[in-house]
Amino acid sequence: MSVIDKPRLDHAHMLSLLESMIRIRRFEDKCAELYTQKKIRGFLHLYDGEEAIATGTIPVLKSEDRIVATYREHGHALVRGVPMTTVMAEMFGKAEGCSGGRGGSMHLFDSATNFYGGNAIVGGGLPLAGGLALADRMLGTSNVTACFFGEGAVAEGEFHETLNLAKLWNLPVLFVCENNGYAMGSALARTEAETDIHAKAAAYGIEAEVVDGMDVVAVEAAARRAIARIRETGAPVFLECRTYRFRAHSMFDAQLYRQKEEIEAWRPKGPIVRFQTWLQANHLIDEAEIGQIEQRVDAEIAEAVTFAENGTWEPVADLETHVLGEQPAPPAPVAPSGETVAMTYREAVRQAIMDAMIRDERVFLMGEDVGAYGGCYAVSKGLMAEFGEERIRDTPLSESGFTGAGIGAAAAGMRPIVELMTVNFSLLALDQILNTAATMRHMSGGQFGVPLVIRMATGAGKQLAAQHSHSLEGWYAHIPGLKVLAPGTVEDARGMLWTALEDPDPVLIFENVMLYNREEQIHANAGPVDISRAMVRRKGSDISLITYGGSLHKAMEAAEQLVGEGIEAEVIDLRSLRPLDDETIIASVAKTRRALIIDEGWRTGSLAAEISARIMEQGFWHLDAPVGRVCSVEVPIPYPKHLEDAAIPQVPSIVAGARAVLGR
Repeated sequence: MSVIDKPRLDHAHMLSLLESMIRIRRFEDKCAELYTQKKIRGFLHLYDGEEAIATGTIPVLKSEDRIVATYREHGHALVRGVPMTTVMAEMFGKAEGCSGGRGGSMHLFDSATNFYGGNAIVGGGLPLAGGLALADRMLGTSNVTACFFGEGAVAEGEFHETLNLAKLWNLPVLFVCENNGYAMGSALARTEAETDIHAKAAAYGIEAEVVDGMDVVAVEAAARRAIARIRETGAPVFLECRTYRFRAHSMFDAQLYRQKEEIEAWRPKGPIVRFQTWLQANHLIDEAEIGQIEQRVDAEIAEAVTFAENGTWEPVADLETHVLGEQPAPPAPVAPSGETVAMTYREAVRQAIMDAMIRDERVFLMGEDVGAYGGCYAVSKGLMAEFGEERIRDTPLSESGFTGAGIGAAAAGMRPIVELMTVNFSLLALDQILNTAATMRHMSGGQFGVPLVIRMATGAGKQLAAQHSHSLEGWYAHIPGLKVLAPGTVEDARGMLWTALEDPDPVLIFENVMLYNREEQIHANAGPVDISRAMVRRKGSDISLITYGGSLHKAMEAAEQLVGEGIEAEVIDLRSLRPLDDETIIASVAKTRRALIIDEGWRTGSLAAEISARIMEQGFWHLDAPVGRVCSVEVPIPYPKHLEDAAIPQVPSIVAGARAVLGR
């Protein structure tokens, strides 16, 4: 054991280790008491029996290092230096809490200590940690990200996806598995074919070690070795800390899955009993010193409870704060140069990526086959040769893992563009998009944002059958915390990415597959595009055709056909599906007094239904007829061309829909 590996077991350090563990234990005992008094609500997961792991690991980290924890993270937060007062206030849900009262017990965040929060989704924090480490690697820092998780997480795909990425890209992550033997109520042997968890990490070529998680000195020694190794090599290290939780999984848990005798047999092996007994047996501490520790801790807890009880409830008027960050001003219009160029939609997206990477070194692109292959739709062809493998980053087929890594990198200050090959594949990353990207700002009380752009191909028309052809953008438009764009023109395909990358929040861009080959003339000096406003693409007086993305040009063609019948249709290109531009929609309907919504999503629960409801709520008295809808038929998208065409909106169905609204 080298000097750097060995804990400095002088008297002061031994006392600090003991006090840290007692502080966690007594804080949580008080929380359990407050829970029974209904002052703390929701789920409450206690760390009783596992205190040696946080105590032995976290103080070895530097202040610049980052921490990602689980829903059992009170001990991690306290050891990291998050004030006990603000932790307790967060448990109460008070505005003075470390997350502003928005996160509660499972979501403690603190930007001042680089504490990136607990995560209530089992394994959900692993990709985030990988992304934080990816940012450090790309920025050339010597920082380490420590990621804590339980043994239950090792069954999740995100565990394997993140370990693979961490080894593949040499990410400076300290993975700490707190193996307490039970994934909620299932013993490890019931859920894992391989119960030696460190062996799973070793299978990926990651340096892995088993540690007695009940021995605080052993944990600290292992943490010192691991962190020194990471700083030296930049590569990940894995610690399996074998421990035991004495309390239930959560305060709701009746613990019917294990015998009381088992718990009592483990009690003498507990980290506090074990370390304190050893200190006393070797005359390294006396009863007076133990009493002083307990008095200090009890006084701190009493102060924390008083602080929380005297805290304030956030006003209901502030309910919608911290959903999105401070909104940037819309980009200033660029005066046309007078020169136009012909450009395909595909080339417009490619140029947008290239321009962004030239403008901002924080921007990088990652996804499946975006580099050497040039992208499934050839959007990124040639970019790897121009910008290198670090910034045009091929990923494994692991949508949740690399999307989560993009989220982490964004939270650390990078500006990632994540490409998901098709909208159907995005469902594999839905956990990370919904539960992390869309919620981190809110749960952290505004401390952490996720300035991330996710691009994906959407829509049908290429005979790719049901698993590659759906239009699910309306699903994502349902989620607060996201912005959802659907560029339907070449100019928007080029300019929306520019604006999206300057946005403080996650932006999803849906590129319809039938548009990639479309060519249009655009201004040679075309710049950023406002991503919050709809556009009137064709003026009319008789009916408003409201649509987006791949259906825009069908609506334009339908409008031209309707002219022959004496009908002047106004065509509204939504462009932004979240937020919707109600002002432009209602202004058009107020003029035409009739509306038809064209949406490639399915009719039931569709985006078209939402727009129709908004028209009824805000513009009912303007209407001379019910709002009409043309949506995809409610079947999985078929393979045969004639059935595929029949399943999605086409020009004839739009024309027929307009006639029906007009009563013709």
